[in-house]
Amino acid sequence: MTVAASTLRYVALGDSYTIGTSVTEAERFPNQLVAKVPQLDLVANLGVNGFTSRDLVEIELPKLAALEPDVVTLLIGVNDVVQDVPVSTYEDNVVRILPELVTLVGADHIVVVTIPDYTVTPQGGAFGDRGQQSAGIRANNALMTQLATGFGITVVDIYDISLEAGRDRSLVASDGLHPSGIQYARWVERIAPALETILAR
Repeated sequence: MTVAASTLRYVALGDSYTIGTSVTEAERFPNQLVAKVPQLDLVANLGVNGFTSRDLVEIELPKLAALEPDVVTLLIGVNDVVQDVPVSTYEDNVVRILPELVTLVGADHIVVVTIPDYTVTPQGGAFGDRGQQSAGIRANNALMTQLATGFGITVVDIYDISLEAGRDRSLVASDGLHPSGIQYARWVERIAPALETILAR
């Protein structure tokens, strides 16, 4: 089936939350997003389980230009927390990522999604002290939000939704750690309207 001329090429960048570890392909948030926003064509999901912001700089960004994206989503930073990457190093990497995305597609065609808090899940204590890890996630979210907003990039905050997984296990995938398709659908309820708004400008 040919893609309509008005369709925008969409590339998703990130880690396990983008590639949808432990959910089906259809349940991944980028796939649910294109189902909600018909003008998007998901040409690539470059997310890789375990990737840090440095991995995104070194492995995902070099692939991007050849994919000729019109729209990009970015969700990165949880593995920086897990691997004890200093916030200053995370900042250095984000400062490399965002300008390249702006140059490629424009600030008005980028959506940054905040990092969910995995520490409330059944397996959330497997990667260190829950309190420290949660604080690290919040710190990276605050930094990414500040930097992205400074570039005029839309930030969609799903952090509060992820906290609900502490009491609603339907929001957790079968691995006891990652979001379920149900949680991703909740994300898309916020991401889709934000994206539609910026595309209508």
